[in-house]
Amino acid sequence: MSDILIVDDEQDIRELIGDILKDEGYETRLAANSDGCMAEIAASVPSLMVLDIWLKDSHMDGIDILKHVKREHPEVPIIIISGHGNIEIAVAAIKQGAYDFIEKPFNIDQLMVVVGRAMETSRLRQENSALRRKDGGEVDMIGSSAAFKQLKSNLEKVTKSNGRVMLTGPAGVGKEVAARYIHSHSDRGAFPFVSVSAATIEPDRMEEVLFGRESSEQGIEKGLLEEASGGVIYFDEVADMPAGTQSKILRVLVDQRFTRVGGSEKITVDLRVISSTSRDLETEIAAGNFREELYHRLNVVPIEVPALEKRREDIPVLAEAFIAQFNKTQGLPLRKLTDDAVAMLQTLAWPGNVRQLKNVIERVLILGEGTAAITADELPEQAEKGEDDGRSILSPSIATLPLREARELFEREYLLTQINRFGGNISRTASFVGMERSALHRKLKSLGVVTGHKSGGRVAYIPEDVE
Repeated sequence: MSDILIVDDEQDIRELIGDILKDEGYETRLAANSDGCMAEIAASVPSLMVLDIWLKDSHMDGIDILKHVKREHPEVPIIIISGHGNIEIAVAAIKQGAYDFIEKPFNIDQLMVVVGRAMETSRLRQENSALRRKDGGEVDMIGSSAAFKQLKSNLEKVTKSNGRVMLTGPAGVGKEVAARYIHSHSDRGAFPFVSVSAATIEPDRMEEVLFGRESSEQGIEKGLLEEASGGVIYFDEVADMPAGTQSKILRVLVDQRFTRVGGSEKITVDLRVISSTSRDLETEIAAGNFREELYHRLNVVPIEVPALEKRREDIPVLAEAFIAQFNKTQGLPLRKLTDDAVAMLQTLAWPGNVRQLKNVIERVLILGEGTAAITADELPEQAEKGEDDGRSILSPSIATLPLREARELFEREYLLTQINRFGGNISRTASFVGMERSALHRKLKSLGVVTGHKSGGRVAYIPEDVE
């Protein structure tokens, strides 16, 4: 049931908000303090909370409740209200995950607008959660670079098997997309894909979340493992899994059987397990943070998902795909990319990888005007800018060198960037930088730059003896 939980120590305020929301067709529940709030949440998680910062006769204030709810139920939007509102409180609440902040005395129209938006957010989050858990459709993987082709080849090899797969790579590279690709192209594609964020499962709640529970009042509530039976269970960022959870997951992997909390019947499941991590698990094992036996059971087939810097050739087609996606899902303008924008995207640093690229494209589409092609001016700049005059500030590595050495360092970095941008293709690089192919070869030789196969594709690099 979709409902709104209103928590305020002032009876007239919480009843007033409740009456207003009821008149608008919402179901509401009321709580006067933190104990009442926690009891209501335990009985049924609300779709939205309206929460006062200051609560008399409570052992938890609004910020404490906010932190607890966002940790246990991150999908629930929370609107903070306060009669002592100031910018510091608002900032603190937003940083802790609040949806919005309203100061007392509040305007009813303002309250209704914020509640309406928050309820829509709640509905979308619930729909997205359902899709993330049970999406069995086709998954697009886009690219043509050597690194991407190697990844896709490795994924194809494991789609028809039932072996456990460990996907590695830095944050934002698309490890879950790779996991969904395996699932959708396997014999289990018609069955659920259930994603589990390992870091968010507390050891004392893990059994209910994963195994489900039975009670005379609530009946049977299936856990995520049972929901995934026949399909794939995906443990995202498994290195963050608490130690207590690791031992319990290990037992399930060995037996593929468990008992629901409060039940006695042994439940047998048929699962394929895919895991991912952006950390070095062997280092985590040495530090005592991860169980070695669990690592060996999960790491049957290790597959590396390459960073975006290893597949710069794919950036234009990825950007175009994101533009089309945001046009379809959010109605944002269907804009093209100019040549200078493509060049900028391919030469920028992407520490956040594909996720960061997607965020940049979304921001440009939201802030931009009209449907004209996206230019380089709309993209984030690589160089830092001075606060007063906007002049570029040189990096210390160049600013402290004599002109000749600085020019040589710049030329080396520039040509390395361009060659890697074009996947090691000398002809395309020469055409872009405006040099003859033979002249470019001579320049690369003089700078100590060589081209060859390295890190999954043809790239340019500086041999260690030159560096």
